[in-house]
Amino acid sequence: MEPISRRQRWLARASLAAATAAVVVLAVFAGIRTLGLVGVGLAGVAVTAAAVWWALSRRGVVRVLALLLALAAPAWVLVAYTSAHLAWVAAVSAGLWLVAAGAGRAALVRRDEPAAMPERPAPEIRHPVLIMNPRSGGGKVGRFALREKAEALGAEVLLLEGPGETDVAELARKAAAGGADLLGVAGGDGTQALVADVSAALGLPFLVIPAGTRNHFALDLGLDREDPSKALDALRDGVELRVDLGRAAGRPFVNNVSFGAYAEVVQSPAYRDGKTRTTLELLPDLLMGHQGGRLTARAGDHTLSGPQALLVSNNPYGTGDIAGLGRRARLDGGLLGCVGVKVGSAAHAAGLVRGRRAAGLTRVTAGHVVVEADRERIPVGVDGEALSLRVPVRCEIRPLALRVLVPRQRPGVRPARPPLDWRMVVRLGLYGRAARAPRTGRTGGGARPADDRTGGRPDDRTDRRHDRPTA
Repeated sequence: MEPISRRQRWLARASLAAATAAVVVLAVFAGIRTLGLVGVGLAGVAVTAAAVWWALSRRGVVRVLALLLALAAPAWVLVAYTSAHLAWVAAVSAGLWLVAAGAGRAALVRRDEPAAMPERPAPEIRHPVLIMNPRSGGGKVGRFALREKAEALGAEVLLLEGPGETDVAELARKAAAGGADLLGVAGGDGTQALVADVSAALGLPFLVIPAGTRNHFALDLGLDREDPSKALDALRDGVELRVDLGRAAGRPFVNNVSFGAYAEVVQSPAYRDGKTRTTLELLPDLLMGHQGGRLTARAGDHTLSGPQALLVSNNPYGTGDIAGLGRRARLDGGLLGCVGVKVGSAAHAAGLVRGRRAAGLTRVTAGHVVVEADRERIPVGVDGEALSLRVPVRCEIRPLALRVLVPRQRPGVRPARPPLDWRMVVRLGLYGRAARAPRTGRTGGGARPADDRTGGRPDDRTDRRHDRPTA
């Protein structure tokens, strides 16, 4: 049985009290009209969800009409409540439900596990070499004067100025051969992965400067993405983290590898110039009839058959994240995350909001994932970079392979909150105990010593939710 704190018990009781108050407000002030009030609200949610699905899966006039319907449905609910003089009742009840949900999730957060990855003393760095892409992130290298600030700290800076493409990995190897005792990158996650792979192979510390567009790797390292120059503080006052590194068909990745619908969106030549526009243009074909190969993924002992979209990540994303857009609580868990998604109807699309409990969603963690298809080559997105790879595509993880130097003072990684489980909240609030508490730290068990991480095969775990296809 997990230890329960007084704070958790009182938060659970506050959650139950707020939920009860929300129901009482409806019963007292709406009376018999409560059922109608709830029915109108549920109908509004259902219509909005269906309209959003149509907007994503259709083009032209149908998409425009669906967007109008998605806006009109909530407005209709508001008008219905107002004309019945129940708008304030609904607002108060909704506010109480929000309080109940917030307190309930807070009550389930474990406080007995460290939120941060273990830190080690930083080695003495004498010859850091930093590779910078002046075009990355809309010109962040120049906008934040990264070259000048790095050189002021004694770093050698190599700019990727062209002409043509530069073999970044080879450039990093030459820098190491020339005496570099630290390699770093100011650029996107794809470039970060290539140089990180060289650093891991040579046992050199690696410095991440978040000068790309999304900088998801930097986010999960707890770095400041708003001001990439602050990452340079690691050169004068830093600590070392040991993190995992992924490989897909021999190519390194620090975040994730995508297959199916998302990978086909990434393949579009227009994707880099207009990600949102390109995604909206291609989604209808992908969602209403996946045009790529039929995928099959074997994650450890588990098989995912025919997912429309598949995401394999360097450590699993939070349980509510099915697109690799959120956070990973740890980068040293020694397991790949694998999420498969099947969407065949508006009900499935709306159900994905439920996260790990959604129909058509399969979530697995494993030490390796092998993706096969009914064709010779398939489109793959490796850290957002569009590739075409020959099947089968084998993804694997290298536990604690990468030494990352980060500033001692940094924003850090915000602990992920667990999904709301009302049964758990009731146990905590009424009985002061829980049979099983969700973990917000690493996936796959508690901390293990670093020297035990490279031996043996990690356990494979799965969390599956299926239902029958909807016609």
